[in-house]
Amino acid sequence: MSEKVFEALRERVKSEPYAKMLGLELVKVESGYALIRMAFSERHHNIHGRCHGGAIFSLIDEAFQIASNSSGKIEIALNVNVSYMKAPREGEVLTSEARLVDSSRRISHFLIEVRNAAGDLMASCQATAYRRDEPLPFL
Repeated sequence: MSEKVFEALRERVKSEPYAKMLGLELVKVESGYALIRMAFSERHHNIHGRCHGGAIFSLIDEAFQIASNSSGKIEIALNVNVSYMKAPREGEVLTSEARLVDSSRRISHFLIEVRNAAGDLMASCQATAYRRDEPLPFL
């Protein structure tokens, strides 16, 4: 069933309006894992002409969403705690990598890191999701 779930998630991300608007691209999905890419551009600017924290948060949240739902069950965010370390430069390609750290029947915990192409840590996140009994509706 895993490959069926992964393929369904790939297709959903391709048609997700918010991901398209921000230029988020799903690079890799595995069980409890996702890698998302975003090229920082003018559309991500804040009032200072720097990368808006919301754009980086969205990059993190996309990886979290895919990694947590890779279980094939609906998982909903309970808590997301982000620390921003470094602001990206215009044109930098950022990746967000979400990894399952621990899970129980109902709760899953993830570590999510955002890095630039040089490998510099831009943001770090700990996130918790609640797992429902229902399968993803688009399977």
